[in-house]
Amino acid sequence: MRNYLWVGFIVFAGFASAAEQGFKQLFNGKDLTGWEGNPALWSVKDGTITGQTTKENPTKGNTFLIYKNGDVADFELRLSYKIVGGNSGIQYRSKVADPSNWVVGGYQGDFEAGKTYSGILYEERGRGILAKRGEKVVIKEGSKQPEVVGTLGKSEDIQKKIKDEDWNEYVIIAKGNHLQHFINGTQTIDVIDEQASKAAKSGILALQLHAGPPMTVQFKNIQIKQLK
Repeated sequence: MRNYLWVGFIVFAGFASAAEQGFKQLFNGKDLTGWEGNPALWSVKDGTITGQTTKENPTKGNTFLIYKNGDVADFELRLSYKIVGGNSGIQYRSKVADPSNWVVGGYQGDFEAGKTYSGILYEERGRGILAKRGEKVVIKEGSKQPEVVGTLGKSEDIQKKIKDEDWNEYVIIAKGNHLQHFINGTQTIDVIDEQASKAAKSGILALQLHAGPPMTVQFKNIQIKQLK
C-alpha cells in the first residue's frame, strides 16, 4: 500500500516531473490521437480532452472515449479533470461492451458535479458501487455485498477538498487485487477485490460522458506508470 502522505506530495508537487518518474503521457494536448469516441461529443479544446452534451446534442446512453494503445494491468494513473454539470468517470481494466456506440464496462473512478460520488469505486455494467467514499472494503468470493473493514475519513470532509467547476487531480493505483483512488492528494477508497470470478486483472482505459442533463467534462495531464 502506498503511503498516503507520499502520494499526496507527488500530486501537489505537480505533474511536470512525471517523465523523470517513469510516467508516459497518454494525451498529446493537440488532438485525439490514440483515443476513439463519438466525434459529435468528444473534441480537444484549449489543450484539453473535452466531452460535452447539450439539449440539442445529447447522448442517449453513457458513452466513452476509449484509449486504443493497449490494455493496462498494474499501474498508477494520474490526470486532471474539471466537470460542469452531470457525472463522469475514469474506466480502467475495462472491456468494450458495444463498440458501435463506444460503450464499456468495468472498474470506474467516479466523479461528478454533485457532492456524493466523486472518488468512489463503481463497476460500470457490473456490480455497481463497490466502495463508497471514505470506505476501506474487502469484496470476498461468494459475497453478495462488499464488506466495509475500515475508514479513510468522512465523505463530507473529503468533499470539502474537491473544487467545484475547477481543476482537480485524480490518482488511481491498481496493483493485483488492490485498488486505490485519490483526489487532490486525499485517499477516497481502498479496495481488495477477492472475487476472482469478477475481479478484472487487466483491460482498457476510457473516459466517461454520462447520459442525462447537459454537461461538460475536461481532462488534461493524463499519464500512466506501469507497476511491476
